[in-house]
Amino acid sequence: MSITKAPLYEQVARLGKALSSPKRLELIELLCQGEKTVEVLADQAGIGVKLTSAHLKELRQARLVDTRKDGKHVHYRLASPGVAALWVSLRSAAHERLVELQVALATLVREVPPLHDMDRKALWRAARAGEVVVIDVRPTEEYDAAHLPHARSLPLAELRRRLNELSPQQPVVAYCRGPFCLFARDAVALLRQHGFQAEVLSDGVAEWRAQGLPIATTANGRSARPPAPRMP
Repeated sequence: MSITKAPLYEQVARLGKALSSPKRLELIELLCQGEKTVEVLADQAGIGVKLTSAHLKELRQARLVDTRKDGKHVHYRLASPGVAALWVSLRSAAHERLVELQVALATLVREVPPLHDMDRKALWRAARAGEVVVIDVRPTEEYDAAHLPHARSLPLAELRRRLNELSPQQPVVAYCRGPFCLFARDAVALLRQHGFQAEVLSDGVAEWRAQGLPIATTANGRSARPPAPRMP
């Protein structure tokens, strides 16, 4: 009896189809930061609400995103942490295999190269000990949803007027949404202009999670953080 495996590959191919759009990949990266409405996603992705909804429909049909209704608003979130890990894995494979991506990324970030001389666990220990200040320059709601342990929320839009909250004598490491995000590089450029010793961390929350490292959240939107999880 001949058994065809075509239907199996067809189902797997559904994910490939859903991930074949650059904008849908960008929406996944945005949802890695936390739950968002279609209006917020449209604004952050720089496309219309109607087109954003169409992309989200494709992602939902592929079981990559879920929704919840809150009054008139529909909130979108990743279907599971595995979707974020899939994005990180796909992007990492593309960076490894595609010279075009390497060149494009190097051109984009050439002015402020990312931090290379400190691994993730060493950075976590340094932040815990107060030897370095890690700042999250994403919007506050993304920080509240998930952030690196011991990181402080200093959104890029507020950084210039909040520079006095940082000490010029203490090294600063800034991060945002991952390697494709420019917020951290803009923040570091600003900090260096004002005499701070600042570096970019190319990781975001998704990359940290993909390595099995702990993530913190902000309870009830307050700046006070719960006890930081232990580093494995």
